[in-house]
This record gives sequence, structure tokens and C-alpha cells, in this order.
Amino acid sequence: MDNEKYCIGCGVKLQDSNMLFEGYTVDISNDLCSRCFKLKNYGEYQITTKSNDEYIDILKSVNDTKDLVLYVIDLLNIEKDITMIREYIQNRLILVLTKRDVLPLSVSDEKIKEYFSKLGLEYQDIAIISSKKNYNIDDLLLQIKKHKSSKNVYVVGHTNVGKSTLIKKLMKNYSEEQCDLTISPLPSTTLNKINIKLSDDLTLIDTPGLVDRGNIVNYIDLSYLKKVSPKKEIKPKTHQVKVGQSLVISPILRIDYVEGDKNSFTFFVSNDLKVKKYNSKRHTELKDIIKRTIEVGYHQDIVINGMGFIKVIDKAVVDIYLDMNVEIFVRDSLI
Repeated sequence: MDNEKYCIGCGVKLQDSNMLFEGYTVDISNDLCSRCFKLKNYGEYQITTKSNDEYIDILKSVNDTKDLVLYVIDLLNIEKDITMIREYIQNRLILVLTKRDVLPLSVSDEKIKEYFSKLGLEYQDIAIISSKKNYNIDDLLLQIKKHKSSKNVYVVGHTNVGKSTLIKKLMKNYSEEQCDLTISPLPSTTLNKINIKLSDDLTLIDTPGLVDRGNIVNYIDLSYLKKVSPKKEIKPKTHQVKVGQSLVISPILRIDYVEGDKNSFTFFVSNDLKVKKYNSKRHTELKDIIKRTIEVGYHQDIVINGMGFIKVIDKAVVDIYLDMNVEIFVRDSLI
């Protein structure tokens, strides 16, 4: 029997006919699908099979409107090309940089804004926020009111950047309505567009995140995910290295310094991840993984997608041992 009821957690259409399909619930009168219910109550995560083609179709439908868009980016895990969003969306846009509480407070907001101004993305405004710390949320709401062209405002971005967390914070601060979005550190939690009425004059529309296949969260054990995802301000870990030395985060990452002068590597990763230095020849851990050789320039970052980044002071050549599916790239230093 067809119905028009949707899960209030992820937005997928509810159905009670096939437990193997998305949206299954044992009772169609329930508000949550089985997947969201298990995730919220037991922490059990069920992998989804949606492709990015479906998500891109949703983004294209946003482009058909003239509505304001909030493009949400995780400051610790900035996409390799943030301008790619313009392939699908030409709307007026506010760049929302989340999880400010994770980056060291010694880094000024103005320096972060200056960095993003050079990346080539066209936007009407920029907000640096922390939903967890309620930082700059008032300012973001003022920007939304200034730039919106109707009561509808879309929230877009990759998976796990904090879209649903931001919406929940806005609801808590400025609405008497309850928000039941499912929130998880795992990818593909939101599966469809979800309308959340903040006021008579403002409706936020949460969208599924583009799935980032190169993100490390797709390739590590779920029990290890909590260590990779930082919960508080990062304490950078700096190591002085020379050729013949290795930096290892067991059991996922090894970096061998193979060419260059004495150098400084600063890790901006979760405080729960321990970085150890070894003699490359004597320590063989993780060398069974296929290596990738990376050249780094002056004051550049090595980005490990989904885990954070490593600031390198001088030119270097390194061999990196990491799951081949995890994206690694080099960029100008954020900090």
C-alpha cells in the first residue's frame, strides 16, 4: 500500500512491505524508519546504497529554485575543490564553515576568511561557526535573513560536515518546534530533502550530503571512528624529522621522510590519535600497504581526507602508506 509518510530522521519515504529496502518500518504509523530508530537508540549503523547521482539530482532541483543556499564545510576536512558545488547550484550562497571549536583558538577567524577568499568560490557571505559551542549562530541567522529571497533556505554539503547538527542548533535557539533529524558521525545519515520550519518566515531544507568516497570514515572499523573524529579543540602535534625517519599513526597511517632537509611536520588530527616517530629501516609497521609518493612544497599541508591535515614547513618528498581508497592531496597551508 502506497503512502506519503516520510521518516522524520532521514527524510526517506516510509514503507512496511520490504525490510531490505530503505524506509522500512514494522509499523507505518511510526515516525522513524528502522534504520534511524536503531541508529538513535542503539548506535547501530546500516550502510545505504544510494549513489551520488541521486544526490546530484536533488542538488539540481535546488538549482531550479532562486532560494538561498547554505554551503556547509567542515573546517578540519575541507574538500579538495570547493568550487565544484557551482557545477550544480548557481543560487545565492552563504559559505558556512563549521566545527570552529575543533581548530586551535590561536588561529584567527579573519585568517580563515582570507584563506577561503582565495579559493575561487563565489559566495554572498561567509560564517565561521560552532554548533556545539553556539559560536556565531546569531550572526549566521542575520546573514540568512539578509540574503534569503523567500522563506525557503537550502542546506547543502558533503556527508558528515554538520548540516543536521547546525539545523538542530538553529531550531533550539530560535524555534519552539522540535527537530528530530538523525545525527551521526557516519556518512549518508540524511537520505532525502527534509523541510524544517524555523518560523513563519523561514523554512530550512536539509539535503543529503554528497558521498565522499575518498573519506577515511568509509574504510576504518566503526569502533575506531570515535578516535578519528575530534570531540574538542585539537592540540597540534609537531615532530622534527629528517630523511630516514617515519611518523606513524597506528594502525592506519605511515609517513616515511625520503627526501629533503630537516623539517617540521605538525599534525592537526584528533587528540585521540597518537603520532610516533621511528627509524624507517628498523620499523616496518604498515609497509605491506601500497605506498604513494607525495611531493610537498614550502608551507603546504598534506590532507588525509576525513582525518585532518599535516602542516609541512619545508619542501619534502614523502612515502605515505594508507588505504589506497583514502584520498590524499596537497594544498597551501590553512594555518
